[in-house]
Amino acid sequence: MTAPRGSLILVPNTLDFGIAADAPDVREVLPASVIRTAARLTHWVAENAKTTRAFLKRVDAVMPLAQPLQALHIVELPRPQKGARGAPATDLTALLDPALQGMDVGLISEAGLPAVADPGAALVQAAHTIGIPVIALPGPSSLLLALAASGLNGQSFAFVGYLPVDAAERAARIRELEALSRRANQTQLMIETPYRNEALLGALLAHLQAATRLSVSCELTMPNAFTRTDSVQGWKARPIALPADVPAVFALLAG
Repeated sequence: MTAPRGSLILVPNTLDFGIAADAPDVREVLPASVIRTAARLTHWVAENAKTTRAFLKRVDAVMPLAQPLQALHIVELPRPQKGARGAPATDLTALLDPALQGMDVGLISEAGLPAVADPGAALVQAAHTIGIPVIALPGPSSLLLALAASGLNGQSFAFVGYLPVDAAERAARIRELEALSRRANQTQLMIETPYRNEALLGALLAHLQAATRLSVSCELTMPNAFTRTDSVQGWKARPIALPADVPAVFALLAG
């Protein structure tokens, strides 16, 4: 008789990286069922082991972990090659060995919901390939929170990731996304490394048309969280400075 397999459980993380002094209690962001599940798991696959330990330390303060933090098995996902597309060259099935032995494995992202705009999707794909059940737990996704708060089209949207760093390539990409948004009436969502938030905002304001609506969400789920949606013309008339040390989500919708 074949032994039952464990599951790959997608455990949502908070959106504050656990490093801010005013980071909220995990109970204010995550459902109690997620905290209970995180506390019982002993095997983890993580984007970053250090921030995963910080997350589990916060969980332990609310609900004791099944094992001491130092005894938990935490492995990091291999980092994808820069600019790589499609399936990763690395075979990830070995990371799922505990599940083949009947133990549940938690997958956790740096922030938010695993496998959404996240390299963890490759591990989910591997789990399906070898017949490991996948369970997604409810929790915050910065993309969906930003979209919901933006007032832009939530019926048709796309996440386009990071824009090019090169100024000319970035300008061309912005114009391309604006044309696509106008043609399909589709919201375009993007992110940037926090220290380049201001640079991306400046590029968007420089290359989008005046009537295009632009939304920026910062510090989602945090006490100082805000979302501002305005026309490009309105942004230029009433400029604001974006923080350079916290993630932001940008969205545009061309009229």
